[in-house]
Order: sequence, then structure tokens, then C-alpha cells
Amino acid sequence: MSSGQEPVFSEYETDTSQTSKLLRKFKETPFVPIGMAGFAMVVGYGLYRLKHRGDMKMSLHLIHMRVAAQGFVVGAITCGVLYSMLREHVFKPKE
Repeated sequence: MSSGQEPVFSEYETDTSQTSKLLRKFKETPFVPIGMAGFAMVVGYGLYRLKHRGDMKMSLHLIHMRVAAQGFVVGAITCGVLYSMLREHVFKPKE
């Protein structure tokens, strides 16, 4: 790159630490970490219930946990899309 050109991704190159990049990404899309945390909670609960499942078959237990985890993630994505649409189209500042 010649010295007369500025970097194409100057905004992204200023944040050098991984933590600052992660925080910036969470601010841009707030429902992604919510979906990730919900998924982790469902998996943790599923592992706890795995120990105390009684006479339920393993495959049935795993199917229930998979559906619960996927449902939480899809719900978080849907809320994120609705939030983004509201922010861009309804609460958009007048130009």
C-alpha cells in the first residue's frame, strides 16, 4: 500500500484488542450475545437434567434439549431482526 492512501478498513483497524472488537460487535447486534447466553443456559440445564432424567430415554432427552436450544436462538434472532427493523424504519431520525 502506498503512503498516500488511507486504509480501507480504518474504522476496524483502530480497535486492536479482541475485547474492544467484541464489545463493539455486541453494541451493533445486542441480541446475538443474548442468544448465545440463552443457548448456554439451555445446554447447562440439559446437562443437569441428564443426571436426573429418571426413566426417560437418552435420545428423547437429547431431542427435547436440542429443540429448546434452537427455539431460544431462533427467538433471539427474531427479536433482533424486529429490533433492527424498528430502529431503522420506525424510530429513524428524520433527515
